[in-house]
This record gives sequence, structure tokens and C-alpha cells, in this order.
Amino acid sequence: MRGDIMAKALDIQKLVDYQSGTVVSREVIKKELGTVTFFAFDQGQGLSEHSAPFDAMVQVIDGEAEITISGEKHTVRAGEIIIMPANEPHALQAENSHYKMILTMIRSD
Repeated sequence: MRGDIMAKALDIQKLVDYQSGTVVSREVIKKELGTVTFFAFDQGQGLSEHSAPFDAMVQVIDGEAEITISGEKHTVRAGEIIIMPANEPHALQAENSHYKMILTMIRSD
């Protein structure tokens, strides 16, 4: 075990729970070079369009996400990933169902 990193198995479905009408997040790793955050989006919830100065990978672990990157809409389902390139505008939405995802961000500078 190193510093604040604990060597133990975690159930990824239980790290965040759905809450009615909101987005829930839990950061599990935060380092200078990047972060890993778990999210649970209730149906109808989302993150508005924004950009970030680092590459990001979304892994959907439950449900279905609608992810728009540079104006192109993608449906990402449980078991699938999508890469969001640095500095490209993107938005995330739970249109057809609630969903859970893991967001891994890697700084590129």
C-alpha cells in the first residue's frame, strides 16, 4: 500500500448510488497527473457542454449515456468506453435511462 491508495477490492456498482433528480459523484483517485471519478446520473440529468485541458475516458458501467463530443452525439452503453480528447467540447446526458460511469482524466501537459 502506498500513501492514500488502499489495496482492496471494491464493488464498482456500490461506489455511487442513484439519487432522484441529481448527479452523484465520488472521486476515488486524485493525483497531479489525473483523476478517477465515479458518477451516477439519474434519468434526465447531465453535465452541460464544457471542455477540459486533458484527455478523458468514460466507461459506462450501468445503463446508457448520451455523450456529445464536438457536436457529434454518441450512445455509450454498459460495458463500453469512449475517449473525449483534450480541449474538445463535450456534454453528457442521461436521456433514455439513468446510468453510472467511471471518468478517468489524464493530464497531457
